[in-house]
Amino acid sequence: MKSVFLPLVLAGATMLASSAAMAQAAVPESSLSFNAGVVSDYRYRGISQSRLKPAVQGGFDYADKSGFYVGAWGSTIKWIKDTPPATDGSLELDLYGGYKGTAGAVSYDVGVLRYEYVGSKGYSPNPNTTEIYGAVTAGVFTVKYSHALTNTFGNPSSKNSNYIDLSATLDLGNGLSLVPHAGKQKIKGPNQALCSYSDYSVTL
Repeated sequence: MKSVFLPLVLAGATMLASSAAMAQAAVPESSLSFNAGVVSDYRYRGISQSRLKPAVQGGFDYADKSGFYVGAWGSTIKWIKDTPPATDGSLELDLYGGYKGTAGAVSYDVGVLRYEYVGSKGYSPNPNTTEIYGAVTAGVFTVKYSHALTNTFGNPSSKNSNYIDLSATLDLGNGLSLVPHAGKQKIKGPNQALCSYSDYSVTL
C-alpha cells in the first residue's frame, strides 16, 4: 500500500512545484499601461475643471514588480484660461511616482504628485502644486490623505493645505461596482474660510 501511496504524493508534489515555478515565471518584471478618453465634464475633488464642458484625457503608468511606479496623466481644462487676467492654461499635466505594498490584509500606497498647469500665463499665484499622499485600503474601504508642499491650486500662502477622502468599493456583481465617497479640502492661508469645502459623490 505504501508503494502505491508514495509515488502519488511525489507526483502531486512535483505538480505543485511545477505550478509554483510557472506562477513565478508568469510574474512580469514590469508593466506599462495606457489610457485615453473623452468625458462630458472633468470633475476633481467635487469641482469642475472644464467649466462643465467636455474634456480630452489620457496618460500612462509604469509599474515595477517591486511595488514602485511612475506615471503621467493629462487633461484639457478651462478654469485657468477663463479666469482674468490669465490668457492661457488649457492643459493640466500630472506627474507622479510612488510605492504600493501590503501588510497582512491591508494594502497601502504612498507617493508624490505634481500638478503642472501648462502655459498658465497671467494666473497669480502660480497654480502649479506638489502634494505627497498616503492611502490605506482594508476590505472595501480606502482612506487617503494628500498634503501640499507648495501653494495649492493658485491660493496664496496655502502651503500645507490638505485633502482627506474616504471611499468604499462595493461589488454588485456582473462587473458593476458602487463607490460612495466623501472628501474634505482644507486650504491654509487667507482663503481658508472661502476655499475650504467638503464634497460627496456616489459612482456606479
